Amino acid sequence: MLQSKVNYYYNMKDSIIILCGGGPAPGMNTVVCSVAKTFLSNGYRVIGLHGGYSGLFSKTPRTEDIDFFKADAYFNRGGSYLQMSRFKPTDEDFEQRFNLELFQENNIKLLVTVGGDDTASTANRIAKFLEAKKYPIANIHVPKTIDNDLPLPNNTPTFGFNSAKQEGAHIARTIYEDARTSGNWLLISAMGRSAGHLALGIGEATHCPMTIIPEMFNKTEITIDKIIKLTLSAIIKRKILGIGYGTVVVAEGVFHDLSADDIKAAGVHMTYDEHGHPELGKISKAVLFNELLEKEFKKVGMKVKTRPVEIGYDVRCQDPIAYDLSYCSELAMGVYELFRKGETGCMVYVDAFGNASPLYLHDLQNAEGKIPPRRVEIGSGIAKNYYEHICHYITPADYEAAKKYVADPEAYDFKRILNW
Repeated sequence: MLQSKVNYYYNMKDSIIILCGGGPAPGMNTVVCSVAKTFLSNGYRVIGLHGGYSGLFSKTPRTEDIDFFKADAYFNRGGSYLQMSRFKPTDEDFEQRFNLELFQENNIKLLVTVGGDDTASTANRIAKFLEAKKYPIANIHVPKTIDNDLPLPNNTPTFGFNSAKQEGAHIARTIYEDARTSGNWLLISAMGRSAGHLALGIGEATHCPMTIIPEMFNKTEITIDKIIKLTLSAIIKRKILGIGYGTVVVAEGVFHDLSADDIKAAGVHMTYDEHGHPELGKISKAVLFNELLEKEFKKVGMKVKTRPVEIGYDVRCQDPIAYDLSYCSELAMGVYELFRKGETGCMVYVDAFGNASPLYLHDLQNAEGKIPPRRVEIGSGIAKNYYEHICHYITPADYEAAKKYVADPEAYDFKRILNW
């Protein structure tokens, strides 16, 4: 009898629930556990929901209470204690399967979602759904992604990006040393489905002689031929300079933006989804890049040794660096501050001084109700200075010297290829 009264009291305590969607990023546990610590210290019960959004549309969701000791044990670890999911609810899911009882039976006052662009877009749908149904449940989203492609003000990074860049640069730095030591070229594919922030960050940090990102093609269509010619532009330029080694970093989004016809014409064998789109997620972009480049070497009669390297899954679950440990803690405390002020339907934004403010999801959405990705500003100082001063590539001044390696050096002119 006493235990049942305790359970009743516990369930009637004001609660919050936290879920994590999409793929992992360094700092996931820091956000979740810092949110937990902050709300626990203010008298709330904290519930963790496993399985991302799928748990909100299930009659048997997997949940567990997060107490101080659990939060204290995991807040500085990589990965995500709460199991994640890429589940995207349909309109039918919302109308027929939304588990309102989960919120009612546990007296939940706030839903905290942690994730990237897809998770933010679903959070926007949930905010509108709760508002339309007049359910008194606040919803605050914490933006994460190693891709750094959520539209935060003042070029503020998403959490996880700096930790992923740190590890990615560490890998790329050792790869560059391997290239220098062995006299080879190593081809690196870096994660970045919609934007080239991570690839450019790695390329700049390691003085990579060529970094290829989707945003470079702002004045021309992305094609395999242009990707290959940009790479050869760097290799030929370094040959002219007497440098027989180097690295090339390519954002995976470059390959995702290729047309299906271009992929087929290149002789790439792959599977296609039900819509006829190539399933590039199932293959190594670095290996694909290397194979295409080797064909070009044979075509022009150039002898260059290349090796493919993939940077992606190895940077998602590492321990967060100090930057993200602090930043994620500030974001978590910002969630509480916004909730206390009655905010809902928003992403939490923390400025350089640690001040939290809301970014309303309905203001960020496009016509389809999705949160569009933030892409690299190719005309900004970061990109402009990298391509002007660190990159190596053919210019008109190199045409005569380049004829030693290719018959038509203007075809490998960096700015001609990109129509810059």
